[in-house]
Amino acid sequence: MSNHRSADVQDRLVAPATPGYRSSRRAAAAPPPPPPRPPDEPGSRRSGGGGGKRLSGLAWAGIAVTGLMVAGSLTGYTVYRSALEKIGISDITGKIPNARPVNATGALNVLIVGSDTRKGDGNAKYGKIDSMRDSGKRTDTMILMHISPGRDKAQLVSLPRDSMVQIPSCTSEANGAILPSTRGMINSAYNTGGIACTVNTIETLTGIRVDHHVEIDFNGFKAIVDALDGIEVCLNTAVDDKSSKLKLPRGRSTLNGEQALGYVRLRKYGNGSDLQRIQRQQLFASQVVKKVTTGGVLANPAKLLSLINAAASSVTMDKELATSTNKLLEIAESARALTASKVQFYTVPVLADPEDSNRVIWDPARAPKLWQALVTDTQLPQPDPSSTVKKVVPKVEQVKIQVINGTTTPGKAGEVAKELSELGFQIVGTGNALTAEGTSQPTTKLLYGKRDTTGPDYADVLARKLSGTKRPSTKGKVKVTNPAPFTDGGGTTQTVSDTKAEKTPVIQLLIGEDFSGVRTEIPDAIKETGISADTKKICA
Repeated sequence: MSNHRSADVQDRLVAPATPGYRSSRRAAAAPPPPPPRPPDEPGSRRSGGGGGKRLSGLAWAGIAVTGLMVAGSLTGYTVYRSALEKIGISDITGKIPNARPVNATGALNVLIVGSDTRKGDGNAKYGKIDSMRDSGKRTDTMILMHISPGRDKAQLVSLPRDSMVQIPSCTSEANGAILPSTRGMINSAYNTGGIACTVNTIETLTGIRVDHHVEIDFNGFKAIVDALDGIEVCLNTAVDDKSSKLKLPRGRSTLNGEQALGYVRLRKYGNGSDLQRIQRQQLFASQVVKKVTTGGVLANPAKLLSLINAAASSVTMDKELATSTNKLLEIAESARALTASKVQFYTVPVLADPEDSNRVIWDPARAPKLWQALVTDTQLPQPDPSSTVKKVVPKVEQVKIQVINGTTTPGKAGEVAKELSELGFQIVGTGNALTAEGTSQPTTKLLYGKRDTTGPDYADVLARKLSGTKRPSTKGKVKVTNPAPFTDGGGTTQTVSDTKAEKTPVIQLLIGEDFSGVRTEIPDAIKETGISADTKKICA
């Protein structure tokens, strides 16, 4: 519950176009989650008049700007205190029954949502309030913002509202009853269980700990645009659309808040596909980020105050974030350090739902790789520029690894070997090495031969691909039991003996109980669908 009017919010968010995908307003059942469609993927038109929208850019502003205001002038924090006190508070403590994922990397994950309820001053005119009065609230904009452990990059992943997923057991926001797990549209979690159920659902589906959550409404969207003195967009053709209340000429225009709302809600434009609309919305988002990070906003106290007032009055945050100056400052400093080139927008990859062509599911092949990349995102230490030691800098494909299972979990070596092989490492074999007592090794180790003078250099390449704190390498190898060759996906088999005559050292990866996984990257197929906030393209 909020301590002031809750973020009453955004219009309906559109899902990526998929073959045979058509959106409608009715709820449906749900399978596993989806990812973003490739650029050449066909889209389809949605029926209806009101517009779907994503607040990617303004959603980012909704949280980042709130912190940015504070960081903009630490000595003048009291100037912003009254504005910050306008932020609504949502406390979900004790409302998530499931065990929550652990954030082991120090990244910051923020779930940003909007609700299609039309309550609140100024929001009612964007939809039929009578038809929604008894239907609760539903988020049609969901964005998971991931700020890296080093606070040097941000990735915002849009979650299509029509995604059919397995919603975990939640507590009803209406009467406190325990709701059983069910398959449904992802946004229905918000309708029945509020933000707590939404957070629970996202965490269960992605394995990512949601550290904070933010809700923002229509008025917040408009106010932030106006506080930024408008956002420039570019249209390939003129628009005169009554549904979205937007009339603009062909070419460039600077939009005020009301026009911007119409732009991101625009349906009847181009080929009418959801994918095309999402691309326009992400281009809009990139313009917002560029203006905040490069437009002198942070150096102008008056502009800062205007912007924080715009965000605070229409935003609801979790209790820790809304009441913690230190946490806001942390996010503020993160945002100040970000350049537009370090902010990337993605959409989770999706496929058409085989049970309902009006819905989508998350691509079971691509979506997990996206989530894994965010879960294992680790801050890498920078080389010491003052060091005079000349190091060998091998490429990943030059590093040969024997993966050794030092735990009592069967199959661990093969599982990790496969992941490392997919990253390009040469896996020369697997094996086991428990303690003398037959128990799991407590610590993961990177080992190289006593005579391998370049062993530390090769081990360092591997260390940078492991999640968690970077591990130092150690001279001296362990004796392996049950050694076995490793066959990669192409049928190539390598063994440790194959490399004995070569000068390249073989690194032993001894997996211990503290092993936190392989650090993966977002696949190129997903990166190609994303939009960087520093993109030069603004016309659509």
